[in-house]
Amino acid sequence: MSDRISLTGLSATGFHGVFDSERRDGQTFIADVTLELDTRAATRTDNVADTVDYSQIATRVVAHLEGEAVNLIETLAERIATEILGTYLVTAVEVTIHKPQAPLETVFADVSVSIRRERS
Repeated sequence: MSDRISLTGLSATGFHGVFDSERRDGQTFIADVTLELDTRAATRTDNVADTVDYSQIATRVVAHLEGEAVNLIETLAERIATEILGTYLVTAVEVTIHKPQAPLETVFADVSVSIRRERS
């Protein structure tokens, strides 16, 4: 059984990208994170200690968005997923990184990459 907790639209300025201008000027990155876990114990105890504290996860995700620059949003998503799986009691995590200001030569609304990782 797997329940889900979703954090949508976590936003911060980061300096990720392959172009010098992206690394110099920065841009907005947005993350959506879906956590899969069993919440039955928490529903019985009504205690956050029996689930995940999503405020902590939100803080860590934003730290990655603002943190060490990487070339690819795929790498950024992987780093976030790896930390969540290694730190919190979740069975799987899906991370979507949006790059709405990506340097494309055409009109667009968003560019995003989604990954899903499971505890091994």
